Amino acid sequence: QVELVESGGGLVQAGGSLRISCAFSGRTFTDYYGLGWFRQAPGKGREFVAGIRWTPVRQYYTDSLKGRFTISGQNGQNTVYLQMNSLKPEDTAVYYCAASTLGVPRDPSAYRIWGQGTQVTVSS
Repeated sequence: QVELVESGGGLVQAGGSLRISCAFSGRTFTDYYGLGWFRQAPGKGREFVAGIRWTPVRQYYTDSLKGRFTISGQNGQNTVYLQMNSLKPEDTAVYYCAASTLGVPRDPSAYRIWGQGTQVTVSS
């Protein structure tokens, strides 16, 4: 059974950086799943941030965050990272990773498996 566990969230000042992680279980995870990072701010819906698939390896980003956020994950490792630089107060949200058998869709309803989320708070 696939499980996802996020970690690494916290409080950071505007302009700072943070790296959050998503650990996944299952030896064949990368053969069948794509992984997406989403975020949800208070009172808002879940927003696609970035995603990765391994067959072949390809990364995806929402246009507004490209250049500040970087997703990474290597074959043979069971962790995906989201490096977030030049953070802004509007990046404050709970960040979730999720797994989909449909590649890396941007619609959160296409993901069956979700982690518990990690809080990222950016102070001004």
